[in-house]
Amino acid sequence: MTTQLTTTQTKAWRNAVFLIFALPGLALATWVSRLPAVRDSLDIRIDQVGILIFGIAAGSIVGLLLSSHIVARLGARRTILVAMSVCAAGLALAGVGATFGPVFGVTFAGLLVFGFSSGITDVAMNVSGAANERALGKAIMPIFHAFFSFGTMIGAGLGALAEFVGLPIAAHLGILAVVMVVGTLIAYPRLQSEHVGADGEPVEDASHQTWRDRLGIWRDPRTVLIGLIVLAAAFAEGSANDWLALAMVDGHHVDNATGALVFGVFVTAMTAGRLGGVVLLNRFGRVPVLRASFVLAAAGLLVMIFVPNPWVATAGAVAWGLGAALGFPIGMSAAADDPRTAAARVSAVATIGYLAFLAGPPVIGFLGEGLGILNGLLVVLVLCAIGALVSYAAREPERTARAEPETDTFADPGATAP
Repeated sequence: MTTQLTTTQTKAWRNAVFLIFALPGLALATWVSRLPAVRDSLDIRIDQVGILIFGIAAGSIVGLLLSSHIVARLGARRTILVAMSVCAAGLALAGVGATFGPVFGVTFAGLLVFGFSSGITDVAMNVSGAANERALGKAIMPIFHAFFSFGTMIGAGLGALAEFVGLPIAAHLGILAVVMVVGTLIAYPRLQSEHVGADGEPVEDASHQTWRDRLGIWRDPRTVLIGLIVLAAAFAEGSANDWLALAMVDGHHVDNATGALVFGVFVTAMTAGRLGGVVLLNRFGRVPVLRASFVLAAAGLLVMIFVPNPWVATAGAVAWGLGAALGFPIGMSAAADDPRTAAARVSAVATIGYLAFLAGPPVIGFLGEGLGILNGLLVVLVLCAIGALVSYAAREPERTARAEPETDTFADPGATAP
């Protein structure tokens, strides 16, 4: 039986989860940053590039659907170790396929494995992060997701450097794969079982549940409603990732460099919103913060769409980024409130949410082709409205205060589990 965690163990676990969240962001940005080089090396058309990207998406969906059963069998801690290692292997294989030959099929297979294991890792790390949040007794999930953003920022910068020095794709992705494995091995001893409740108290291990029990979570209305919150938040975030730079160029007639800069401003605002949002969450709770976030995202989007001045539109993008920051991590926390169903519910909610990343680009692209790219983004407002309306589903359960109150989120960075 798991014993109650000490404050030192809980902090060491938190710091390990920071690293675990950063590594997938680093990996994803590494791949995206080298995509033009991969296209050139494989000498493929844009539609074939789309097939490569689809490989990641398809693998992710399959991984998400299977993740609850894998986490139930292995536990979040061991799942992270195995899935992150497979993720690194898939990325390295994609690099080999894009460099030696080069061979499209090998590259696609590597990305399929990368996406599959990334989907599993996504659920496992959110389950572990939510359990750590329960043990800490305060909101911290947005900061975990901010570390994913930090990983993407570092990965993008290193990708640009790799392009500048002419580092071969296989060498770049291979080095990154080694970093992922080493980072995971560093974090692994500090991770704890997800079967903890408030204040680190042990709770019932749900590994005895059958696959039918885990699939039954889809029949719970709260699962679907939290999934809609995450879907709305993912749509608000993903639409900016895919279309903001182009919308500024085509809709507000700025140059390409300025369009990229505005996207950078959006990402920075979203990262800042995740870092600062925990203060609001701990003071006001999930539901008011979620509703305010969706309203702020919608307001920023309206300004960006309808105000012709590029500077004002950029200010709108800042509000959009701040508003889009918290929905996804809050949804993950809400899905994992009950440790007994955390893996199954997080898997289901993440699967619903990831539909935004699959459906969003073609939907907005289709609307943008007929109505103009700015008007095409109006569909995001509908999702924001839905997210605000169902925010009540994320209401937090009652929890007890920690016997040993914490005041510093980042204190004791060197603590390790005994």
